[in-house]
Amino acid sequence: MNFIYETNRVYLNDENGNLIAEIDFPMVDENTVNINHTYVSKTLRGQGVAGKLMKEAIKIIEENGWKAYTDCSYAETWAEKHEEKSDLFL
Repeated sequence: MNFIYETNRVYLNDENGNLIAEIDFPMVDENTVNINHTYVSKTLRGQGVAGKLMKEAIKIIEENGWKAYTDCSYAETWAEKHEEKSDLFL
């Protein structure tokens, strides 16, 4: 997958430039983000795309030494299942 990276956002467009998957994690303060939105188009559901988006977001969060809140229900569930990353979540 060719994810597109923006500040505090990772997303994927289809061949027509339409958004088909994204994760947003805006800054709350200088050391904290809020993973507040995960979206995967119906055409991609069941293929592990949301998990891949989370992994990319986590990589960015770790590289920057940030901590994260999870207002997104998917992100919250993901965090609960990945105890090895528990030190990142508030």
